[in-house]
Amino acid sequence: MEIYEHGRVRFAFSDRHGGVSAAPYGSLNLADHVGDDPAAVLRNRGLAATGLGLDPERVLYLTQVHGAEVAVAEEPWADAERPEADASVTAVPGLGLAIMVADCTPVLLADPEAGIVATAHAGRPGMAAGVVPATVARMVSLGAEPARIIAYTGPAVCGSCYEVPEAMRADVAARVPESFATTSWGTPAVDVPGGVWAQLAAAGIAPEHGHRSEICAMESKDHYSYRREGATGRFAGFVWLADAADAA
Repeated sequence: MEIYEHGRVRFAFSDRHGGVSAAPYGSLNLADHVGDDPAAVLRNRGLAATGLGLDPERVLYLTQVHGAEVAVAEEPWADAERPEADASVTAVPGLGLAIMVADCTPVLLADPEAGIVATAHAGRPGMAAGVVPATVARMVSLGAEPARIIAYTGPAVCGSCYEVPEAMRADVAARVPESFATTSWGTPAVDVPGGVWAQLAAAGIAPEHGHRSEICAMESKDHYSYRREGATGRFAGFVWLADAADAA
């Protein structure tokens, strides 16, 4: 995994390589809700965390439900206490926030000056429900300023591949017009990354303060894609504040 540094902030995205899961989850599946061996998932999460230089016990996952709830993390939580939410925010150094995807858009956000980081799971339902604006608003409530926020989005199914029924495209576009798309073969589609970036811009985040992955998860054999494979794993986006000693 490549780590991107912005002052004290670290961003990273995993792929499907370097883990211990067997097919169809091979090999770095980070999801414990898709039918994979729980021991393999635990091992994969440990490998991902240590590869990022993080304590596996301090990397926080959510129970993602395609909504717009935002959890604030002040300390590690046990799996049994894992919030049902699709975004998380923290100002605690060394506490890693993880968001899992397999076509949905992983969104990583940070205000390095304020020392606040966040991550969001923006699939079609979550994007339409406003999970990204809700995440930015929660960051602002803790002291972040939109003009300083840096945004990264990772591999996700692109608008040229995400075919949907016409009624669904119209419904989503009514709430996020920039998500309106057509597949490369001429059928109705939803552009979730495009919609996410429009929402970020509307929240005051400058495009030049961001990085949008051009990788389509559905087309990439290096990433999991539910639409391509059905039974499959999940990769993740990670964001954290480095401890003072690590950031020096």
